Amino acid sequence: MWQNPQHPSDTPHDLSLNSKLPSVGTTIFTVMSKLAADEGAINLSQGYPDFDGPPLLLERVGHYLTNGYNQYPPMAGIEPLREAIANKVGTLYGAEIDAESEVTVTSGATEALFCAVTAVIQPGDEAIVFDPCYDAYEPAVTLAGGVCRHIPLQAPDFRIDWNRVADAIGPRTRLIMTNTPHNPTGAVWDADDIDNLRTVTAGHDLYVIADEVYEHIVFDGRPHVSLTRYPDLFARSFVVSSFGKTYHTTGWKVAYCVAPPPLTAEFRRIHQFVTFTTATPLQYGIADFLEKCPEHHENLAAFYQEKRDLFCGLLAESRFKLTPSAGTFFQLLDYGAITNEADTELAKRWTREEKVASIPISVFYLEPPHQELLRFCFAKDDATLERAAEILCRL
Repeated sequence: MWQNPQHPSDTPHDLSLNSKLPSVGTTIFTVMSKLAADEGAINLSQGYPDFDGPPLLLERVGHYLTNGYNQYPPMAGIEPLREAIANKVGTLYGAEIDAESEVTVTSGATEALFCAVTAVIQPGDEAIVFDPCYDAYEPAVTLAGGVCRHIPLQAPDFRIDWNRVADAIGPRTRLIMTNTPHNPTGAVWDADDIDNLRTVTAGHDLYVIADEVYEHIVFDGRPHVSLTRYPDLFARSFVVSSFGKTYHTTGWKVAYCVAPPPLTAEFRRIHQFVTFTTATPLQYGIADFLEKCPEHHENLAAFYQEKRDLFCGLLAESRFKLTPSAGTFFQLLDYGAITNEADTELAKRWTREEKVASIPISVFYLEPPHQELLRFCFAKDDATLERAAEILCRL
């Protein structure tokens, strides 16, 4: 019989872990969703729908799940899905994408972002991020040995001050993280932003990671300015998209990264040792649905614009101030006319007392400005939005 040769006296008593992320706690999304569940509150905090994916998509995944498609798929993703992605990008954005060398399927957008950051950032490198900044960006940079330089977006429309970006670029700048449509504010880039990105990156040895997971949720007739549209910018870019957001299946964690061959090659070196690949039946089911039902993503903006308009219209007589979101399925509400309470405390108090959960915006800043904003998710069925709005209008 095997016995542990270590004597009790040899056991270390003061073993401690030196954290690589000492300032990082549990994400605000987890905190607020748990609080909402504990309190029986309407959860308009974490960004996921309370309705299911398209029936045909669910049927196709079920077909593959029960017909033997349950072993390892290729590391980069199955060929039919990568081909479907390349065709979609070509149709929407006019880009000629090679499915073999430029498309990688990932286990969620967070994995794609992590792999892209790790591919680019070396110890001592700097990455430019824009506050309020989605909370997955900086930990990835930190783990790669880099440092984030935070540039605040300009309220109330949360535009980028490109002069500040130009001033922030130095010899150690290796990366700019972009996000449009923007989480958490709902701001959307336009052609001027593309021109400015061209200007500030020209002549510099730096890369761009474009977080475009809400690419199909842009409102009021605006186009989505994907970096795949622009060959000069795409040459230095990793473009990340999400099937979870598009197909109302966030729990599946299926996403993809499109990048030029040299960037994709480095991306895959890391991806293969992070998740290696993504669930096989999900990939085959999505490939079928993407080919058969392109009208789903083509009509998605109109679908969510109706929900945005419903939610904003229901709040028209409330004491909140708002500008309708330009994209995503999030709406910011300014509560300054109701209270001057800190957003982090107010979000928790309203979850407990009023039974509506939201996300405070200040947690996405390195140095939070004085503003009184909460983020609410309107990717919910109409009855849920009506119940939440009724409560909010009483405040």
